[in-house]
Amino acid sequence: MANLGLGIVFVAVPWLYIDLNAAGVLYFAWLASATLRPDGKGLFEAQSLARDSRLKLFRMGLVTNLLNPKAAVMYLAIIPQFIDHGQGNTTAQGFVLGEVQIIVSMIVNSLIVLGAGTISGFVSTRPTWIKWQRWVTGTLLSTVAVMLAREVPQSSSPLNRAIMLQDLRETPLR
Repeated sequence: MANLGLGIVFVAVPWLYIDLNAAGVLYFAWLASATLRPDGKGLFEAQSLARDSRLKLFRMGLVTNLLNPKAAVMYLAIIPQFIDHGQGNTTAQGFVLGEVQIIVSMIVNSLIVLGAGTISGFVSTRPTWIKWQRWVTGTLLSTVAVMLAREVPQSSSPLNRAIMLQDLRETPLR
């Protein structure tokens, strides 16, 4: 639904789409330059963080997951398709499917955490890997910025915007 709404806005106000593309180009270029600078840090480079208590980390994760709209979409749109009304208590089936999803998510997230910790330990002790990762990441971000820049129409100047707005005013709605 959000994509449909954005599509309608971008059709009605084409220069907004052009400006959004241009902002994306600038953002990727900034990320690339921040990564490639001699004193810059890679996006995935380990950084020292303040130590938080386990309870605070748990609360942060819980709030993030509870406010995550993807979880609501999953439970409202996908899980009901697997509930069989002919097999009895649909509420119990929903809870069981929800529990299965939570267990699978915990396993997958645990594997991600363990993998990230292992990779972080490996990379942090090898400066060559850090330098290689920075150059690869910076080059890829620069490439994305250039590719996006080639796609941005050249009609983002204020004069062209004024012309587009005038055209919109003169075009009757159907």
